[in-house]
Amino acid sequence: MANLSTVYEFILIGFPGLQQIFHVPVSIVMLLVYSISLTANILVIGLIIVKKQLHQPMYIIIANLALSDLLFDTITLPKIIAKYWFGAGSISFYGCFFQMFCAHYLGSLDSFIIMLMAVDRYVAICKPLRYHSIIGNRLVGFACYFFWILAAIIGLAIVLIAGLLPFCGPNLVKNCFCASPSVIILACVDVTIARRIGFIIGMIVHLLPLSVIIISYIIIIRVVHSSAGNENWQKAFYTCTTHMFVIGLYFIPRLFVYVTGQIPLILNADLNVLIFCLYTFIPHVASPIIYCLRTKEIRNICGQILKFTTKKGLIPH
Repeated sequence: MANLSTVYEFILIGFPGLQQIFHVPVSIVMLLVYSISLTANILVIGLIIVKKQLHQPMYIIIANLALSDLLFDTITLPKIIAKYWFGAGSISFYGCFFQMFCAHYLGSLDSFIIMLMAVDRYVAICKPLRYHSIIGNRLVGFACYFFWILAAIIGLAIVLIAGLLPFCGPNLVKNCFCASPSVIILACVDVTIARRIGFIIGMIVHLLPLSVIIISYIIIIRVVHSSAGNENWQKAFYTCTTHMFVIGLYFIPRLFVYVTGQIPLILNADLNVLIFCLYTFIPHVASPIIYCLRTKEIRNICGQILKFTTKKGLIPH
């Protein structure tokens, strides 16, 4: 890739119009988001690994989602925080494309994992008596492995599309990380075809899982509605609505940015970066809380741990 380019590093701008006085507050918010995401996702992964009662299909799926979100935030957020704190916004040519690969790899993986979670909920709610015969740990584990590999292929394809372009300057990436749309426009050739291919891949990767999710939840809502007098079904409906919140937060802004990105100058640069950050990082904080910490098993385990540490005097009464 470097043989075709005279650019050997990129500069992450973050929010292009952000005044110097707001750099520290914005970076503190990013650090807070990263800290919460790091803590919550590590807690979720740790509990699922350690506690045998959580070795169930739903929690295996949640653990994979938590790991994906944890890796994404660790690869992207520290760099932009360092840019705002220390002015260290430069990233090497290959470092930028590695970050791009990871971002699109893990972003695609999230779509597939959330789809798998919706299918799991569909079977659990609509076919409860056959759940364990249909959904098992081995099947879910195989599906997760397959999606990790499939998402890696998609991420590699996106990087190859961008990496084969020549870059001769400028090298200012108007984003918080090296996302493909923000880097491709810096190439010194016509990028219309490259952007169109990236758009098609992005739409397929997100629209297909979203279609499966919507169909599964429509069926779930119909089943729940027909059993509205049952308390267990009411709880199931409440769980599904909280899940739909994260799904909407993840997919809707992402598809909006993909579509508007095909229309030049429709969005202000700062607004575009803000939407990028909202649909990228906020679900990573919300997911472990909604998908896991609200479930009865996780709450009971956390309560037992808190009670044990309080009893041992590790936490003051």
